[in-house]
Amino acid sequence: MNDTIFQAAALILPLIFAIVFHEVAHGWVARALGDPTAEEMNRLSLNPLRHVDPVGTLILPAILKLTGAPVFGWAKPVPVNQWRLRNPRFGMMAVAAAGPATNLVLALFAAVAMGLLARAWGGGDLSLTSAFVVANLQNFLLLNIFLALFNLLPLPPFDGSHIVEGLLPRPAAAAYARLRPLGFPLLFLLLLVIPWLFPGLGIVEKVVIPPVEWLHDRYFAIVRAIAFA
Repeated sequence: MNDTIFQAAALILPLIFAIVFHEVAHGWVARALGDPTAEEMNRLSLNPLRHVDPVGTLILPAILKLTGAPVFGWAKPVPVNQWRLRNPRFGMMAVAAAGPATNLVLALFAAVAMGLLARAWGGGDLSLTSAFVVANLQNFLLLNIFLALFNLLPLPPFDGSHIVEGLLPRPAAAAYARLRPLGFPLLFLLLLVIPWLFPGLGIVEKVVIPPVEWLHDRYFAIVRAIAFA
């Protein structure tokens, strides 16, 4: 298999699943807390076609990966109506936290699977199919950790912004919420424009990557514990 195709496929597949579960988790928690909007719009399905954004889920992450830039992406946001939640303030915090929490659970599943596979294969040479499975699991583990922590940034439109908004006093929360329409321009400014103009100021490299690496090491400790048990 061409190495570029191999790497792209081993990245895109786990990214799609990580993002889809992240988005559907928002809808599941919203429904549990009183808002059935996502269910009414048939967005609680795990069918990737209902959630994939061609640019945000496929094209942009592939370009970023191939150019060596930090990889990030997005799916079509699952619709949530804050005012249909039984407790809008707490409910939005819980709905926002559900996505990153789901990613961390998925990362745990990936770590367990990697440990079990390593134990089963016993360090022997891997076939192409086996190597592809391992590459997908490795990327799935890392991408889920990255998506969880990346989405906890306290900036619109990230999940962390909803958590911060719920924790702030109501007047401060209202002022903070006025930043939300600027979310995507702010996102591209912070993640692409500023790092390009000032390479030492990348928010991903300075803020997100260190805890991602720390948490990745913790998950890999689980992989090793299972593999050598």
